[in-house]
Amino acid sequence: MALINTVVLVGHLTRDAEIRYFNNGNAIVKFSIAQNRRKKVGETWQDEAMFFDISFGGKGAEAVNKYLIKGKQVAVQGELRQDRWEQDGQSRSKVLIYAFELQLLGGGPSGERGSGPGPARENTNQGAGTEATYDNARQDDHFEDDIPF
Repeated sequence: MALINTVVLVGHLTRDAEIRYFNNGNAIVKFSIAQNRRKKVGETWQDEAMFFDISFGGKGAEAVNKYLIKGKQVAVQGELRQDRWEQDGQSRSKVLIYAFELQLLGGGPSGERGSGPGPARENTNQGAGTEATYDNARQDDHFEDDIPF
C-alpha cells in the first residue's frame, strides 16, 4: 500500500515571510496563508477563514523571499509534517506544510499582477536537507495568437 502525503493550496499571506539561515548556509522561509471556506449557516452563506503555516527551504527560499509580503497570493505544493517540542514540561505539536514547490500568483497588497519570478521548486532528487533549485520553465511558457485550429 502506497502512502500519500500531498497538499496543494492557494491563499494569501497573512504576514511578511521570515527567512532564517542554518549554520551550513541553507535558508528556510516561513510564512502563513489564509484561505476562505464558505459554509451555510441557516439560510445564509458565511466565509470561514482557515490559516496554514508553511515552510519552504533552500535557494528557492532566498529567490522568492523578497516577494513574500502580506497579502500576496501564492500556490504551494508540499507535504504535511508534524512539528513536536516540549514547553513548560508538556509535549506540544502542530501540523505544518513543508512546501517543495511555490508559485507566486497575481495580486497582492498593491494590486500588482504577475510580478516576481516564476515557480520555485525544491530539488528532491538529492535526499534530505537538499538545497532548492529555481525553475524558470513555467515563467517562459507563452502562447502565440496563431493557434492552428
